[in-house]
Amino acid sequence: MPTTLFRCLLLLLAIVDGDSYAASGYEQGQLSLVQQQLNIIERLATNTEAASTAEPDDRYRFDYPRPSQDIQRIRQGVQGYLSPSRAQPRDPREMVGDYRLDTPSSEPSP
Repeated sequence: MPTTLFRCLLLLLAIVDGDSYAASGYEQGQLSLVQQQLNIIERLATNTEAASTAEPDDRYRFDYPRPSQDIQRIRQGVQGYLSPSRAQPRDPREMVGDYRLDTPSSEPSP
């Protein structure tokens, strides 16, 4: 099962990692399907983790949180691509440029 999960994840990475922009309704529809598939993959991983019978002395175990984090990152990338955020207003304050913090010495002064 984890091998199938990895294959699906790699396929989704290949689909999402293109250099094109969502200019057409077709592409937006396809990316919406990718989001739905990410939900399904995440649900499958959660169910598999719950049904996992890993023994404490097993040499290898599947790291379930890691693909979940990757799926979340892909989901955020697709969502950010489909609905980019507006530019935020610039902070008008000037930068100080002095980042040194003087700490008091631990020795008592004479």
